[in-house]
Amino acid sequence: MTPTDSRAPLEDSLREPTPPGEEVASARADLRVKVGQDGSAVRTLIVEVGPKRVAAIFDRAYKGIGRGASVKGFRKGKVPKSVLRKLYGHSLGHDVQRVLIEETLPDAIELSGYRPIVAPGLDAPEPVETEGFRYTARLELRPEIQLPDLAGLTATRPDTQVEEAELEERLEGIRESHAKLVEEPEGSAAVTGQVLKIDFQGRIDDELFDGGSAEGAEVELGSDRFIPGFEEQLVGAVAGQDREVEVQFPEDYSAAELAGKKAHFAVQVRAVCSRKKPDLDDEFAKDLGEFETLEELRTKLREQMQEQSERAAKSAVRRGVLDALLEEVDFEVGPATVEKQLEAHLHSMVRRFQGQVPDEVIREQVERAREEGRPGAERRVRERLVLDEVATLCEIVVPDEALDQRLGEMAAAEGMDPKQLAKLAREQGWIEALREELREEQALDQLVAKAKIVGVATD
Repeated sequence: MTPTDSRAPLEDSLREPTPPGEEVASARADLRVKVGQDGSAVRTLIVEVGPKRVAAIFDRAYKGIGRGASVKGFRKGKVPKSVLRKLYGHSLGHDVQRVLIEETLPDAIELSGYRPIVAPGLDAPEPVETEGFRYTARLELRPEIQLPDLAGLTATRPDTQVEEAELEERLEGIRESHAKLVEEPEGSAAVTGQVLKIDFQGRIDDELFDGGSAEGAEVELGSDRFIPGFEEQLVGAVAGQDREVEVQFPEDYSAAELAGKKAHFAVQVRAVCSRKKPDLDDEFAKDLGEFETLEELRTKLREQMQEQSERAAKSAVRRGVLDALLEEVDFEVGPATVEKQLEAHLHSMVRRFQGQVPDEVIREQVERAREEGRPGAERRVRERLVLDEVATLCEIVVPDEALDQRLGEMAAAEGMDPKQLAKLAREQGWIEALREELREEQALDQLVAKAKIVGVATD
């Protein structure tokens, strides 16, 4: 504690939680805390600060103003407090309130004996210089969780067998991705599934609009990628033909200035094309660059699909066991804790999409996620709390070696030097979040090891 620190250490830093309805005071008697209860995981602290302490902080505020105030008739730094009060007293309330809370809230929480898991919610008036100060802090606590017998949990492991039909479907998808556009003979009428190369100009009320014109655009008929009704009106078109297309933008169209409006498009059809897929043979496998024969391609694909199936099954079992555990426990989660989780998710969403999609689209997605994401955020909070309880029960500790290994895996995936990534992780403060993630994974593995995997899920 520095000489200028106004906070004195409390007489008991390891005190027991104060029961709801009771009151506790600091040894200096300038701070009193009464504890209330709002649900099993929430405590309200009514904090009362003595008038002498309030006056002292007002006095400090006046001294701070006085050092720089220029008042006619007085030298700088020599303006009387009574004059400063008259000139600035009405504007000090907010700053004094902030300082009072900053200096007393940690002591009040320590006096109460509780440990909040998120920043407390506050309800405070502006202080009055000649009176005591009273405010309310809402503490959300770690809930008490009674774990059931983990050996009694059950989950179902999905079937991981890769069927021949699935392999053929994957091969067909690869063929489609390597299909080439081939122009149909002159005079061929376009049918659903074919691709038109077109130029178009769109107008609303005879005026061109942004984004309504293009040259060399490709339209796959029946794909529903254009405005409803646009593709249907091009069925039967032939190369060299001009078409007039009338459509109405949907009421919920992403560009608000176009939503619900009727548009007219002048379309010039440049070509009618079909997608020609390569033959499924050894030459096709060679063109992919890694294989000599089609059979080698099939073997590699089957291995990859089997690995994916095993990973999906592992994830499903983990999810099933965790679902079973959450059904067995009942505990309260405070709204501020859920809000913190939701905001972290929204922040991550913004970072993920920033620079890749327009800002207005990001804002729309964030607002939608804010409205719809609260149940998911609460679910995630519950998961983290029960997994932490399991990790504590199983005495799970993540060693530095495991952390280094995970950082190495992440660095390899990002093409970075492991030491640089580790340095970045520590500088940006997410090293402990990564450790907690590993701890949760190990807790999930413990749940799976103790649970009964009762069978194989098949479609």
